[in-house]
Amino acid sequence: MNRRTLLKSMALGAGASFGSGLFPDVTRAATTKGTPKRVIFFMQNQGFAPSTAIPAGMKNSGSLAKAKLPEPIEALEPFKERMHIINGLHGMHTSPSHSPFFGALGGYRGGDGVAPSDSTIDYELSKVLPETLLPHLCIGMDSIENMRAKPTVANLSASGAGQPIFMHSNPNHLYEMLYGGISEGDIRKQHEARSSMFGRIEQMAATKGENLPPTDSKRYGQYVRGFDDINGLRDRLGSVSAHLRKFAPKVDDGYSNPEFETDWHDRILDLGISALKSGITSVLTVGSGRGEIFGAWKGLGVEQQGHNLGHMKQPDNPIWVKIRQYNSRMLVKLMEELESVPEGSGSMMDNTLIVYTSNNADSQHTSGKNWPVMLLGNCGGAFKTGCFTQLDGKRPINALYTSILRASGVECDRFNMSEQLAAKFDSGTGPLKEILA
Repeated sequence: MNRRTLLKSMALGAGASFGSGLFPDVTRAATTKGTPKRVIFFMQNQGFAPSTAIPAGMKNSGSLAKAKLPEPIEALEPFKERMHIINGLHGMHTSPSHSPFFGALGGYRGGDGVAPSDSTIDYELSKVLPETLLPHLCIGMDSIENMRAKPTVANLSASGAGQPIFMHSNPNHLYEMLYGGISEGDIRKQHEARSSMFGRIEQMAATKGENLPPTDSKRYGQYVRGFDDINGLRDRLGSVSAHLRKFAPKVDDGYSNPEFETDWHDRILDLGISALKSGITSVLTVGSGRGEIFGAWKGLGVEQQGHNLGHMKQPDNPIWVKIRQYNSRMLVKLMEELESVPEGSGSMMDNTLIVYTSNNADSQHTSGKNWPVMLLGNCGGAFKTGCFTQLDGKRPINALYTSILRASGVECDRFNMSEQLAAKFDSGTGPLKEILA
């Protein structure tokens, strides 16, 4: 049985018995408390200034119960008991000025045009969390011009050295990929046309690659497998169409005729949420700015865009207040949508961890000396919440990723950090005791 046939048969089994195959097992959720069933990474470009999240006057670790959240994240006030604000991690070894690109989620040195040197934390989690039809989904938000010109880019996630994972930025393309098989009209026609085209390309590519010299054959094989994965996903999603119909977002004018880029931002997020709720994926990576130094928010009344936004001070800046408030509303939507879906004895949100940070540490031009992070959700008590933690700046973001892997059942002391590198950049080993319950 070849790989495509195997995956298709697994999907058919999942469609016949919800929860027993590649969808979340809602019956097991009640007996696996304390481990994440899904993880969301929300990466904002241009930096995450700590004062835009840390309550005024809070210098030391403590409870958030009586604290008032700063204006940029005030939308999260009702969710303080599910929040953990962390200050004092570092990423100096990633060269984050402007962006370390893959290094932000990989915990290694990166940069513009630099290929990933290893896998990233989101991909590694997709291998150990409950199996789904599409283990890992990346979505990216940018200016409308960039999203149209480059509907897919690869800047943040990777499955291994030299193996980037593409993020989707055009909601029309992503909708057609996820739900084209259950749609009607033009979307269905586009889906069928693309499926036929990708199938022919895969066949031709496989044939043409047979006569390549060994040095090129491996690289070409990755190209062919990419089309195989696309075609296999379309087959798998098509086989569970009855289930997917319950979760597909409504297509409106915001897809085909957006007034602002934020219209597409909102819809690309809706598609990410639908993929989580339907069980298509267990790991969602959101790239606001797509891991680069660009990005636009004209729909918020912000006329400035791109690189110039990173040269503005974020604290008390009305422009960055608007952008951060917009992000906070997205985080609230993610939590409320997952809260609305029962899972086990609670809801999907009870088994979800959201990691909000920036691929630029604390600012666009940064040494990475301070890398603020905000966690939402405790996954049935696996993570401490309702608190602020001030660290001493001696542990890297890799330790955070190690902690999430540990909570997911992976026994590891370091993530993507050799002993030699750790001797210079990590004062400890293992997970962060300050965040695990």
